[in-house]
Amino acid sequence: MEIEKGKTYKYLREKREVSQAAKDNLKQFIKIKKLILDALQESDLTIEQLTQKLNMPSNEIVYYLMSLVKYGFVQIGAVDDMDAYFSYKLKK
Repeated sequence: MEIEKGKTYKYLREKREVSQAAKDNLKQFIKIKKLILDALQESDLTIEQLTQKLNMPSNEIVYYLMSLVKYGFVQIGAVDDMDAYFSYKLKK
């Protein structure tokens, strides 16, 4: 008997439908991820600078930025002159 690879995945994919809310959340995450990564292409930025540049609330910027740090797209840069804010930069 030959084992078919990915059979469980195919079975579950046929049985379970991804909700529209999950699809919409992923689309929004991808859109905001692109905005943040494009902003960081130009220079290293703090959360406050990203908030002003992207015209988004700081709590949303923090949420998406920490997700990008967690998954290795962005890394923490230097601390500013007053030792108050970290800057963030693209991970190379």
